[in-house]
Amino acid sequence: MKTPCPCGRTTAKGQALSLNACCGPYHAGLAAPDAECLMRSRYSAFVLGDVPYLLATWHASQRPAELTLEAGARWLGLEIKQHRMTGPDSAEVVFVARFRLGGKATRQHERSRFVHQEGRWFYVDGDVL
Repeated sequence: MKTPCPCGRTTAKGQALSLNACCGPYHAGLAAPDAECLMRSRYSAFVLGDVPYLLATWHASQRPAELTLEAGARWLGLEIKQHRMTGPDSAEVVFVARFRLGGKATRQHERSRFVHQEGRWFYVDGDVL
């Protein structure tokens, strides 16, 4: 059985896309075609613990020197609420990511900003909603 993609994207028939058919190629180096795909691939990277990918897709102006993920976090799902272009090379994605940490369920509702530079999308920053 193919591993379903953690981002939750489905086919038109409602079948879960596999990691290899969805976010996996971006993790392997393919440039995400838009900010929503980058957002989904970053969520999947959090689920999979792929810190190098998270850092590589973070815009250099805001990228932390290092990133430590919460040990024991169990990611429960991603919902994209809105994806819109805000300029020729900028976009916003509003999402809700759900996870459980230490028995406590948490919702991360955020408006994230992205820029497109040198053929790639990068996460810049976000506002918690």
